[in-house]
Amino acid sequence: MPRVASTEAVLTIDLPAIVANWRDLAARGAPGAVAGVVKADGYGLGAAEVGRALRAAGCRHFFVAQLAEGLALRAAIGPGPMIAVLGGFAPGEDGDAALVPVLNTLGEVAAHAAAGRASGVARRAILHVDTGMARLGLDAAELERLSADNSLLAGVDLLYVMTHLACADERTHPMNAAQAARFAAACAGLPAVRRCFANSSGMFLGPDFASDLSRPGCALYGINPTPDRPNPMRQVVRLDAPVLQTREIAPGTSVGYGASWTAERPTRVATVAVGYADGYLRSLSGRAVADFRGRTVPLIGRVSMDLTTFDVTDLPEIASGDRLTLIGGPGCTPDEIAAQAGTIGYEVLTSLGARYVRDYIRD
Repeated sequence: MPRVASTEAVLTIDLPAIVANWRDLAARGAPGAVAGVVKADGYGLGAAEVGRALRAAGCRHFFVAQLAEGLALRAAIGPGPMIAVLGGFAPGEDGDAALVPVLNTLGEVAAHAAAGRASGVARRAILHVDTGMARLGLDAAELERLSADNSLLAGVDLLYVMTHLACADERTHPMNAAQAARFAAACAGLPAVRRCFANSSGMFLGPDFASDLSRPGCALYGINPTPDRPNPMRQVVRLDAPVLQTREIAPGTSVGYGASWTAERPTRVATVAVGYADGYLRSLSGRAVADFRGRTVPLIGRVSMDLTTFDVTDLPEIASGDRLTLIGGPGCTPDEIAAQAGTIGYEVLTSLGARYVRDYIRD
Protein backbone atom coordinates (compact mmCIF):
# COMPACT_ATOMS: atom_id res chain seq x y z
CA MET A 1 0.00 0.00 0.00
CA PRO A 2 1.52 3.36 -0.98
CA ARG A 3 1.80 6.08 1.63
CA VAL A 4 -1.52 7.93 1.83
CA ALA A 5 -2.16 11.35 3.31
CA SER A 6 -5.28 11.71 5.43
CA THR A 7 -6.88 13.96 2.80
CA GLU A 8 -6.16 11.75 -0.24
CA ALA A 9 -8.61 9.39 -1.92
CA VAL A 10 -7.40 5.89 -2.77
CA LEU A 11 -8.21 4.04 -5.97
CA THR A 12 -7.59 0.33 -5.46
CA ILE A 13 -7.10 -1.77 -8.60
CA ASP A 14 -7.24 -5.54 -8.27
CA LEU A 15 -4.85 -6.96 -10.88
CA PRO A 16 -5.55 -10.62 -9.95
CA ALA A 17 -9.25 -9.94 -10.56
CA ILE A 18 -8.43 -8.58 -14.03
CA VAL A 19 -6.32 -11.67 -14.73
CA ALA A 20 -9.11 -13.94 -13.46
CA ASN A 21 -11.59 -12.16 -15.74
CA TRP A 22 -9.23 -12.65 -18.69
CA ARG A 23 -8.83 -16.34 -17.89
CA ASP A 24 -12.60 -16.79 -17.66
CA LEU A 25 -12.99 -15.09 -21.03
CA ALA A 26 -10.11 -17.12 -22.48
CA ALA A 27 -11.91 -20.31 -21.50
CA ARG A 28 -15.07 -18.98 -23.15
CA GLY A 29 -13.15 -18.05 -26.30
CA ALA A 30 -11.55 -21.47 -26.76
CA PRO A 31 -10.27 -22.69 -29.13
CA GLY A 32 -9.63 -19.16 -30.40
CA ALA A 33 -7.20 -16.82 -28.67
CA VAL A 34 -8.39 -13.99 -26.44
CA ALA A 35 -6.71 -10.60 -26.45
CA GLY A 36 -6.58 -7.89 -23.85
CA VAL A 37 -7.85 -4.46 -24.88
CA VAL A 38 -5.89 -1.89 -22.90
CA LYS A 39 -6.69 1.31 -24.79
CA ALA A 40 -7.40 4.55 -22.92
CA ASP A 41 -4.68 3.67 -20.40
CA GLY A 42 -6.23 0.32 -19.60
CA TYR A 43 -9.73 1.82 -19.35
CA GLY A 44 -8.35 4.33 -16.88
CA LEU A 45 -6.73 1.74 -14.61
CA GLY A 46 -3.17 1.81 -15.95
CA ALA A 47 -2.22 0.11 -19.22
CA ALA A 48 1.33 -0.64 -18.11
CA GLU A 49 0.28 -2.39 -14.90
CA VAL A 50 -2.62 -4.21 -16.55
CA GLY A 51 -0.52 -5.17 -19.57
CA ARG A 52 2.27 -6.64 -17.47
CA ALA A 53 -0.20 -8.63 -15.37
CA LEU A 54 -1.96 -10.03 -18.45
CA ARG A 55 1.29 -10.88 -20.17
CA ALA A 56 2.47 -12.77 -17.09
CA ALA A 57 -0.82 -14.68 -17.16
CA GLY A 58 -0.26 -15.75 -20.78
CA CYS A 59 -2.00 -13.07 -22.85
CA ARG A 60 -0.19 -12.69 -26.18
CA HIS A 61 -2.45 -10.27 -28.06
CA PHE A 62 -3.19 -6.68 -27.08
CA PHE A 63 -5.20 -3.86 -28.65
CA VAL A 64 -4.78 -0.12 -28.14
CA ALA A 65 -6.38 2.82 -29.91
CA GLN A 66 -3.45 5.09 -30.74
CA LEU A 67 0.19 4.81 -31.75
CA ALA A 68 1.42 6.52 -28.57
CA GLU A 69 -0.50 3.97 -26.50
CA GLY A 70 1.12 1.15 -28.44
CA LEU A 71 4.61 2.52 -27.98
CA ALA A 72 4.08 2.95 -24.23
CA LEU A 73 2.65 -0.55 -23.90
CA ARG A 74 5.57 -2.08 -25.79
CA ALA A 75 7.97 -0.34 -23.42
CA ALA A 76 6.00 -1.74 -20.47
CA ILE A 77 5.54 -5.37 -21.55
CA GLY A 78 8.59 -5.91 -23.73
CA PRO A 79 8.98 -7.76 -27.04
CA GLY A 80 6.91 -10.68 -28.17
CA PRO A 81 3.15 -10.19 -27.81
CA MET A 82 1.23 -8.66 -30.68
CA ILE A 83 0.18 -5.06 -30.02
CA ALA A 84 -2.38 -3.87 -32.56
CA VAL A 85 -3.21 -0.18 -32.99
CA LEU A 86 -6.88 0.23 -33.90
CA GLY A 87 -6.42 3.71 -35.35
CA GLY A 88 -3.52 2.54 -37.51
CA PHE A 89 -0.32 4.41 -38.31
CA ALA A 90 1.84 5.18 -41.33
CA PRO A 91 4.55 2.71 -42.35
CA GLY A 92 7.62 3.05 -40.12
CA GLU A 93 6.01 5.32 -37.53
CA ASP A 94 6.33 2.61 -34.89
CA GLY A 95 10.12 2.53 -35.20
CA ASP A 96 11.48 -0.72 -33.77
CA ALA A 97 8.43 -1.34 -31.54
CA ALA A 98 7.03 -3.97 -33.94
CA LEU A 99 3.44 -2.78 -33.58
CA VAL A 100 0.66 -4.00 -35.86
CA PRO A 101 -1.46 -1.38 -37.63
CA VAL A 102 -5.15 -1.93 -38.21
CA LEU A 103 -5.79 -0.88 -41.80
CA ASN A 104 -9.06 0.99 -42.13
CA THR A 105 -8.99 2.26 -45.73
CA LEU A 106 -7.69 1.13 -49.11
CA GLY A 107 -5.26 4.04 -48.96
CA GLU A 108 -3.74 2.60 -45.80
CA VAL A 109 -3.61 -0.85 -47.41
CA ALA A 110 -1.78 0.64 -50.41
CA ALA A 111 0.73 2.50 -48.24
CA HIS A 112 1.70 -0.54 -46.17
CA ALA A 113 1.70 -2.84 -49.19
CA ALA A 114 4.06 -0.49 -51.04
CA ALA A 115 6.36 -0.28 -48.02
CA GLY A 116 6.41 -4.06 -47.75
CA ARG A 117 7.25 -4.54 -51.42
CA ALA A 118 9.95 -1.87 -51.29
CA SER A 119 11.66 -3.45 -48.29
CA GLY A 120 11.17 -7.02 -49.40
CA VAL A 121 9.55 -7.81 -46.06
CA ALA A 122 5.76 -7.97 -45.93
CA ARG A 123 4.28 -5.60 -43.33
CA ARG A 124 2.21 -7.27 -40.61
CA ALA A 125 -1.27 -5.78 -40.39
CA ILE A 126 -4.90 -6.39 -39.50
CA LEU A 127 -7.60 -5.48 -42.00
CA HIS A 128 -10.75 -3.84 -40.65
CA VAL A 129 -13.98 -4.15 -42.62
CA ASP A 130 -17.05 -2.15 -41.65
CA THR A 131 -20.19 -4.27 -41.27
CA GLY A 132 -22.51 -1.72 -39.69
CA MET A 133 -20.78 0.77 -37.40
CA ALA A 134 -20.07 3.37 -40.14
CA ARG A 135 -16.97 4.54 -38.32
CA LEU A 136 -13.62 2.98 -39.24
CA GLY A 137 -12.99 0.14 -41.66
CA LEU A 138 -13.33 -0.54 -45.37
CA ASP A 139 -16.77 0.48 -46.62
CA ALA A 140 -18.78 -1.62 -49.07
CA ALA A 141 -17.22 -0.05 -52.18
CA GLU A 142 -13.65 -0.48 -50.89
CA LEU A 143 -14.36 -4.05 -49.83
CA GLU A 144 -15.80 -4.88 -53.24
CA ARG A 145 -12.69 -3.49 -54.91
CA LEU A 146 -10.37 -5.45 -52.64
CA SER A 147 -12.39 -8.64 -53.09
CA ALA A 148 -12.12 -8.24 -56.86
CA ASP A 149 -8.35 -7.76 -56.70
CA ASN A 150 -6.62 -9.43 -53.76
CA SER A 151 -3.27 -8.48 -55.30
CA LEU A 152 -3.75 -5.09 -53.66
CA LEU A 153 -2.61 -6.84 -50.48
CA ALA A 154 0.75 -7.89 -51.96
CA GLY A 155 3.37 -6.69 -49.50
CA VAL A 156 1.05 -7.07 -46.49
CA ASP A 157 1.32 -9.96 -44.04
CA LEU A 158 -2.35 -10.07 -43.10
CA LEU A 159 -2.64 -11.48 -39.58
CA TYR A 160 -6.40 -11.08 -39.12
CA VAL A 161 -9.45 -9.54 -40.69
CA MET A 162 -11.69 -7.87 -38.13
CA THR A 163 -14.96 -6.04 -37.70
CA HIS A 164 -16.71 -4.40 -34.75
CA LEU A 165 -20.14 -5.17 -33.35
CA ALA A 166 -22.51 -2.26 -32.83
CA CYS A 167 -25.18 -3.78 -30.58
CA ALA A 168 -23.61 -6.81 -28.91
CA ASP A 169 -24.76 -5.70 -25.46
CA GLU A 170 -28.37 -6.19 -26.66
CA ARG A 171 -28.55 -9.96 -27.23
CA THR A 172 -31.69 -9.91 -29.35
CA HIS A 173 -30.87 -6.89 -31.48
CA PRO A 174 -31.21 -7.81 -35.18
CA MET A 175 -28.00 -5.92 -35.96
CA ASN A 176 -25.96 -8.74 -34.38
CA ALA A 177 -27.09 -11.41 -36.84
CA ALA A 178 -26.86 -8.94 -39.72
CA GLN A 179 -23.26 -8.11 -38.89
CA ALA A 180 -22.33 -11.78 -38.50
CA ALA A 181 -23.69 -12.46 -41.98
CA ARG A 182 -21.96 -9.42 -43.47
CA PHE A 183 -18.66 -10.38 -41.87
CA ALA A 184 -18.87 -13.92 -43.21
CA ALA A 185 -19.61 -12.58 -46.69
CA ALA A 186 -16.73 -10.11 -46.47
CA CYS A 187 -14.26 -12.79 -45.41
CA ALA A 188 -15.39 -15.06 -48.25
CA GLY A 189 -14.07 -12.55 -50.76
CA LEU A 190 -10.69 -12.12 -49.07
CA PRO A 191 -7.65 -14.37 -48.91
CA ALA A 192 -7.94 -17.17 -46.36
CA VAL A 193 -6.98 -15.47 -43.12
CA ARG A 194 -7.77 -15.71 -39.43
CA ARG A 195 -10.75 -13.73 -38.16
CA CYS A 196 -11.07 -11.38 -35.18
CA PHE A 197 -14.70 -10.75 -34.30
CA ALA A 198 -16.23 -10.59 -30.84
CA ASN A 199 -15.81 -7.84 -28.27
CA SER A 200 -16.72 -8.39 -24.58
CA SER A 201 -20.46 -8.69 -25.12
CA GLY A 202 -20.01 -10.48 -28.42
CA MET A 203 -18.28 -13.33 -26.61
CA PHE A 204 -21.62 -14.09 -24.93
CA LEU A 205 -23.71 -14.17 -28.12
CA GLY A 206 -23.04 -17.79 -29.07
CA PRO A 207 -21.07 -19.83 -31.61
CA ASP A 208 -21.90 -17.60 -34.59
CA PHE A 209 -19.65 -14.96 -33.03
CA ALA A 210 -16.67 -17.19 -32.30
CA SER A 211 -13.46 -16.52 -34.22
CA ASP A 212 -9.71 -17.00 -34.16
CA LEU A 213 -9.24 -13.99 -31.87
CA SER A 214 -11.70 -12.27 -29.53
CA ARG A 215 -10.86 -8.87 -28.08
CA PRO A 216 -12.65 -8.14 -24.79
CA GLY A 217 -12.18 -4.80 -23.14
CA CYS A 218 -14.80 -3.73 -20.62
CA ALA A 219 -15.37 -7.22 -19.23
CA LEU A 220 -11.73 -7.45 -18.17
CA TYR A 221 -12.34 -4.49 -15.89
CA GLY A 222 -15.53 -5.79 -14.28
CA ILE A 223 -18.13 -4.07 -16.48
CA ASN A 224 -21.09 -6.34 -17.13
CA PRO A 225 -20.94 -7.66 -20.73
CA THR A 226 -24.48 -9.06 -20.37
CA PRO A 227 -26.54 -6.12 -19.07
CA ASP A 228 -29.80 -8.08 -19.07
CA ARG A 229 -28.32 -10.76 -16.80
CA PRO A 230 -26.21 -10.92 -13.62
CA ASN A 231 -22.64 -9.77 -14.09
CA PRO A 232 -20.36 -12.80 -14.65
CA MET A 233 -17.18 -10.78 -14.12
CA ARG A 234 -15.25 -10.02 -10.94
CA GLN A 235 -15.20 -6.46 -9.64
CA VAL A 236 -11.85 -4.76 -10.14
CA VAL A 237 -11.92 -1.23 -8.71
CA ARG A 238 -12.67 0.44 -5.40
CA LEU A 239 -12.57 4.17 -4.69
CA ASP A 240 -12.38 5.24 -1.04
CA ALA A 241 -12.56 8.94 -0.23
CA PRO A 242 -11.79 10.57 3.12
CA VAL A 243 -14.33 12.62 5.04
CA LEU A 244 -12.79 16.06 5.49
CA GLN A 245 -15.48 17.50 7.71
CA THR A 246 -18.93 16.81 9.14
CA ARG A 247 -21.46 19.42 10.18
CA GLU A 248 -24.98 19.66 11.54
CA ILE A 249 -27.49 21.72 9.60
CA ALA A 250 -31.05 22.76 10.41
CA PRO A 251 -34.14 22.08 8.29
CA GLY A 252 -34.37 24.58 5.46
CA THR A 253 -30.57 24.80 5.00
CA SER A 254 -29.31 24.24 1.47
CA VAL A 255 -26.14 22.35 0.56
CA GLY A 256 -23.69 23.08 -2.25
CA TYR A 257 -23.74 25.05 -5.49
CA GLY A 258 -27.08 26.18 -6.80
CA ALA A 259 -28.78 25.36 -3.48
CA SER A 260 -30.10 22.30 -5.31
CA TRP A 261 -30.71 20.28 -2.13
CA THR A 262 -32.40 21.54 1.02
CA ALA A 263 -32.58 19.70 4.34
CA GLU A 264 -36.06 18.64 5.41
CA ARG A 265 -34.90 17.45 8.85
CA PRO A 266 -31.93 18.11 11.11
CA THR A 267 -29.15 16.70 8.95
CA ARG A 268 -25.54 15.71 9.37
CA VAL A 269 -23.46 16.39 6.27
CA ALA A 270 -20.12 14.76 5.44
CA THR A 271 -17.87 16.41 2.86
CA VAL A 272 -15.44 14.11 1.05
CA ALA A 273 -12.32 14.90 -0.93
CA VAL A 274 -13.44 13.85 -4.42
CA GLY A 275 -15.13 15.82 -7.19
CA TYR A 276 -15.61 15.99 -10.92
CA ALA A 277 -11.95 16.97 -11.40
CA ASP A 278 -11.22 13.45 -10.17
CA GLY A 279 -13.63 11.89 -12.65
CA TYR A 280 -16.46 11.49 -10.15
CA LEU A 281 -19.09 12.65 -12.59
CA ARG A 282 -21.06 15.84 -11.98
CA SER A 283 -24.13 14.09 -13.37
CA LEU A 284 -24.14 11.97 -10.19
CA SER A 285 -25.37 15.02 -8.28
CA GLY A 286 -28.34 14.10 -6.11
CA ARG A 287 -28.43 10.57 -7.54
CA ALA A 288 -25.51 8.46 -6.36
CA VAL A 289 -24.88 6.63 -3.13
CA ALA A 290 -21.70 5.70 -1.31
CA ASP A 291 -21.08 2.80 1.03
CA PHE A 292 -19.86 2.84 4.62
CA ARG A 293 -19.24 -0.59 6.09
CA GLY A 294 -22.17 -2.08 4.22
CA ARG A 295 -24.57 0.79 4.79
CA THR A 296 -25.84 3.14 2.09
CA VAL A 297 -24.98 6.83 2.22
CA PRO A 298 -26.90 9.14 -0.17
CA LEU A 299 -25.16 11.90 -2.10
CA ILE A 300 -26.80 15.30 -1.54
CA GLY A 301 -26.33 18.53 -3.47
CA ARG A 302 -24.06 18.89 -6.46
CA VAL A 303 -20.76 17.20 -7.13
CA SER A 304 -18.28 20.08 -7.29
CA MET A 305 -14.75 20.19 -8.64
CA ASP A 306 -12.95 18.87 -5.58
CA LEU A 307 -15.67 18.02 -3.06
CA THR A 308 -18.87 16.01 -2.73
CA THR A 309 -21.39 15.98 0.13
CA PHE A 310 -23.27 13.04 1.66
CA ASP A 311 -26.08 12.71 4.17
CA VAL A 312 -24.71 10.77 7.16
CA THR A 313 -27.49 11.64 9.58
CA ASP A 314 -28.28 7.99 10.16
CA LEU A 315 -24.62 7.09 10.64
CA PRO A 316 -23.54 9.17 13.62
CA GLU A 317 -20.34 7.16 13.99
CA ILE A 318 -18.87 8.68 10.81
CA ALA A 319 -16.24 11.30 11.63
CA SER A 320 -13.50 13.25 9.89
CA GLY A 321 -10.85 10.84 8.67
CA ASP A 322 -13.25 7.99 7.98
CA ARG A 323 -13.54 6.88 4.37
CA LEU A 324 -16.62 6.38 2.24
CA THR A 325 -16.53 3.94 -0.68
CA LEU A 326 -17.70 5.90 -3.69
CA ILE A 327 -17.09 3.20 -6.31
CA GLY A 328 -16.88 -0.53 -5.70
CA GLY A 329 -19.22 -1.12 -2.78
CA PRO A 330 -22.84 -2.32 -2.63
CA GLY A 331 -25.01 0.00 -4.68
CA CYS A 332 -22.03 1.72 -6.26
CA THR A 333 -20.34 -0.69 -8.64
CA PRO A 334 -19.14 1.00 -11.85
CA ASP A 335 -22.26 -0.22 -13.65
CA GLU A 336 -24.54 1.08 -10.88
CA ILE A 337 -22.71 4.41 -10.80
CA ALA A 338 -23.12 4.60 -14.57
CA ALA A 339 -26.87 4.01 -14.32
CA GLN A 340 -27.14 6.75 -11.70
CA ALA A 341 -25.18 9.14 -13.93
CA GLY A 342 -27.07 8.25 -17.11
CA THR A 343 -23.99 6.86 -18.84
CA ILE A 344 -22.10 3.58 -19.19
CA GLY A 345 -19.48 1.87 -17.04
CA TYR A 346 -16.81 2.56 -19.65
CA GLU A 347 -17.10 6.30 -19.02
CA VAL A 348 -17.02 5.83 -15.26
CA LEU A 349 -13.71 3.97 -15.44
CA THR A 350 -12.01 6.02 -18.14
CA SER A 351 -12.91 9.27 -16.35
CA LEU A 352 -11.03 8.35 -13.17
CA GLY A 353 -8.60 11.16 -12.49
CA ALA A 354 -4.90 11.42 -11.83
CA ARG A 355 -5.13 12.78 -8.27
CA TYR A 356 -5.91 9.47 -6.63
CA VAL A 357 -3.35 7.44 -4.79
CA ARG A 358 -3.36 4.20 -6.79
CA ASP A 359 -3.01 1.00 -4.85
CA TYR A 360 -2.44 -2.03 -7.06
CA ILE A 361 -3.30 -5.41 -5.57
CA ARG A 362 -0.79 -7.79 -7.16
CA ASP A 363 -1.42 -11.16 -5.49
